[in-house]
Amino acid sequence: MIQIITDSAADLPDELVKKHRLRIVPLTVTIDGVEYREGIDITTEEFNKKMVSSSTLPQTSQPAAASFASAFRELAPKGELICITISSKLSGTYQSACLAREMSGCDVAVFDSQAATLGQGLQVIKAAELAEKRLSRESIIEELKRYRNNMNIYILLYTLENIVKGGRLSRFQGALSKILNIKVLLTGVEGKVVMLERIHGRKKALHRLLERIAEKLQDAHNCSRRFGISHCQNLADSEFLKEEIKKRFPSSEVIINEMGPTISTYAGPGGLVLSF
Repeated sequence: MIQIITDSAADLPDELVKKHRLRIVPLTVTIDGVEYREGIDITTEEFNKKMVSSSTLPQTSQPAAASFASAFRELAPKGELICITISSKLSGTYQSACLAREMSGCDVAVFDSQAATLGQGLQVIKAAELAEKRLSRESIIEELKRYRNNMNIYILLYTLENIVKGGRLSRFQGALSKILNIKVLLTGVEGKVVMLERIHGRKKALHRLLERIAEKLQDAHNCSRRFGISHCQNLADSEFLKEEIKKRFPSSEVIINEMGPTISTYAGPGGLVLSF
């Protein structure tokens, strides 16, 4: 049986991790001088409290190659290995996994998801389902490439506070955006994050996001599809999006999960990422 490994930036719900027997290698996050392994040393709730109260942006870091190598050595006797990582354009995790392959001497197919959070997570689920159907590793990788190349990712930021803390925006610009109630809509393109538009107000932003989905899937109303919605302390709007998506695409599946510390660091409170 092919073994699937990924990193914690995939933000997969625990029940899916258990169902598909996935191995998760944690990224690390440093906040107020203390380093934590995501999902092991700190809960998402604890991290979010610290993030809001901290005057500086948390620092995230890819897993050490040794962490991947340990997982590879442990799982190699059970079957062939596929490791699916967060986008190489967002993190050094892919390079760390490639180095671990050499260190461990294990035969591992390391796959760059060109995504993060549930955009990455949906690819992991896809790989696990194909493995459970006993497809060859080569066939799974080919299917993953097609799936990845058709992935749509939209990112909706409710606050620019974390961008200000990270030095990418001045405090004046951040304060002005807050006063004007500006939300920012971005998209993922080949592993990078690209600005789409600035929108005044939460409701307008949510409806614009739904319009973007409809534009992408205008000829696929009867098609069964899997969506992933990850959020930073924003379950209410996630549930709203799920309900609206189910109205438009009744046979589709919608997975909701809270972002872990790595992705929350960049999305900030209220942030949403929708992938399909």
